[in-house]
Amino acid sequence: MATTVNADVGEGIGLHQFGNDEELMTLIDVANVACGFHASDPQVMEKTVRLASDNGVAVGAHPGLPDIAGFGRRAMTLNRDEVENLVRYQVGALTGFLKKYGTELNHIKPHGALYGMVGRDPELMRGVARVASDYGVAVLGLANTEHRRICEETGVPFIAEIYVDLNYAPDGTLIIERSPAPADPAAAADRVRTALSEGWTEAVDGTRLPVTFGSVCVHSDPANAPDVVRAVRSAIDDIEHGQ
Repeated sequence: MATTVNADVGEGIGLHQFGNDEELMTLIDVANVACGFHASDPQVMEKTVRLASDNGVAVGAHPGLPDIAGFGRRAMTLNRDEVENLVRYQVGALTGFLKKYGTELNHIKPHGALYGMVGRDPELMRGVARVASDYGVAVLGLANTEHRRICEETGVPFIAEIYVDLNYAPDGTLIIERSPAPADPAAAADRVRTALSEGWTEAVDGTRLPVTFGSVCVHSDPANAPDVVRAVRSAIDDIEHGQ
C-alpha cells in the first residue's frame, strides 16, 4: 500500500485563521480535523470538512485537550473515562459535519499533549480505542508507543505515522514543543527517504530509531507547509515508484 501524507487542519477559531488549509487540501491524502477543544469552532469545522470533501481527502477526527489558550499542548491529569468522553464528544461533533457532506469518518488521531499522554499510558489509550472501536475506524499514531500496542490488544485498526517537522527523543517518542520550528523541505524529504529505504530515523541525540509507518504527517501552521508536503511527496515517489 502506498504511503500517504496527512496534515492537521481546521485549527483556526472565529475570525482567526491559521495554517494553509486551502492549498494543503490539494496536496494531502488525509486530513486530521480539529474538533473544537484545542482549536476550531462550528464554522471552521464546516469549512474544513467541505474543503476535504471537494478535494477527495479522507477525514479523521483530531481531538485535543480542552485548552484553547495552550493549543492543546499542555498535559492534563485525566483518567480513562475522561479521555474517552472528551474524544467521543469531539468525534461526535465532527461526524455531524461529515454527514452533511456524505463523508465517512476515516480515523481518529489525538492531538498534541493528548497524543503523548495516550502514547505513554495504556489505560488512557484504551479510552481512545473504545471510541475508535465504536465507530469502526483506525487510530493514527506512533508505532513504538501504546498507540499501537493497545490497538493490537483491542482489535482496533492502526496506521503508523512518521513526523518530518517534530524531533524524536532517544526513546522514540515525539518531543512536543509549544511552538515548533518550521521544517526544512529538503531535510523533510531526506528523513522520509531514509525511513522508507533504510527503516530508521534519527533522534535528537543521534540515536538511530527503527521506524515503520504508512503515513507521513506534516503540520499545517508553518507558512512553508505546502512546500514541505511537495518535498515529502517527491521523496515517497522516488522510493515507491522509482520516479
